[in-house]
Amino acid sequence: VQLQASGGGLVQPGGSLRLSCAASGRIFSINAVGWYRQAPGKQRELVAVITSGGSTNYADSVKGRFTISRDNVKNTVYLQMNSLKPEDTAVYYCNAVTVPVDYWGQGTQVTVSS
Repeated sequence: VQLQASGGGLVQPGGSLRLSCAASGRIFSINAVGWYRQAPGKQRELVAVITSGGSTNYADSVKGRFTISRDNVKNTVYLQMNSLKPEDTAVYYCNAVTVPVDYWGQGTQVTVSS
């Protein structure tokens, strides 16, 4: 499985961004796709996840602001981020869960600053 993340950038507080994670390869083996983020000096944390059945889950810090979704035709998972805050600044990574291994895309930088 190969993952290509995109969509990061610089945005002002209160703004929006949409991240994309395009998957290729053994897509049928993917059980779930998650977005993680890692801020400088902090551990990587799970932001949102969507399962192959369509269930979603979010970190408390982003509930009500972020939405994870998928387009099965395009084999792409999206993370719509609204009402962005400076504390959302981080490198965002997408992750595909398969058995027995996980796959990671390259990170995309999100910077929220005025």
